[in-house]
Amino acid sequence: MPPVFSHRAKQLQVDQTTGSYGLSGDYRSWDEARSASSGYDEGIILEKTQAALLKVKNGNAAYERDSVLFDEIQYAWPLLASLMWVAAKSGGWLNVLDFGGSLGSSFFQNRVFLSALPEVRWNIVEQSCHVRSGKAYFEDDKLHFYTDITACLADTQPNVVLLSSVLQYLKHPYAVLDQLLTLSCDHIIIDRTPFWAGPTDRLCVQTVPPSIYSASYPSWIFSRQQFYAHIHEDWKIMARFDNPDRLSCPFDFSYQGMIFARSKKIS
Repeated sequence: MPPVFSHRAKQLQVDQTTGSYGLSGDYRSWDEARSASSGYDEGIILEKTQAALLKVKNGNAAYERDSVLFDEIQYAWPLLASLMWVAAKSGGWLNVLDFGGSLGSSFFQNRVFLSALPEVRWNIVEQSCHVRSGKAYFEDDKLHFYTDITACLADTQPNVVLLSSVLQYLKHPYAVLDQLLTLSCDHIIIDRTPFWAGPTDRLCVQTVPPSIYSASYPSWIFSRQQFYAHIHEDWKIMARFDNPDRLSCPFDFSYQGMIFARSKKIS
């Protein structure tokens, strides 16, 4: 799962809404899109993300997003409201499985509000290099790192799964979604995920402005119709919400989020 990028600061917005950067192409397969991509330097990106989040953790910066630092936290209010709703339903207990959660960006973004809850555990499932960094520099009694879902579930039982800007970067996103929908967890939050109104998913290449880091990689744009068809019948969409992220693209799409709740308990 490559790191994600979106609009970060005013000086970067122009780059990402022009044809030079953003989303391009309409590829027939993941391998074809991969061949049209330059790839990314995983080590450099991880190093930048680690350095930025250490500044946030230590109070030297307010907020990090995709390795870029900000002087002020940019809250994703629908995401925070969804997390608090899950906690309220569970007596103040929040146990998150953050799939593809980097080194804890969403946790640190919302930690001021999360600190008001009586019990919080945040579990990140990531690539092994991120897990090594997470365990070395960020893991504590609240924040934990795992290389796969099974390892996480062996330690704890989350009450919510978070998929924030990650499904579009997976070769087989529906396989991962199907696995998560079958967990005993009763809530799933999806955020910062691209959708369009067409009948089928489309596959593009996403190019990152070099002012952030030099990279390009495949990215799905999901058909709303096709995506919802994959949601199991025992799940209900509680709310949908828009995200202000914008990228140039040869067709109209938007970033959206939603929260699902299980309507039938697993026996």
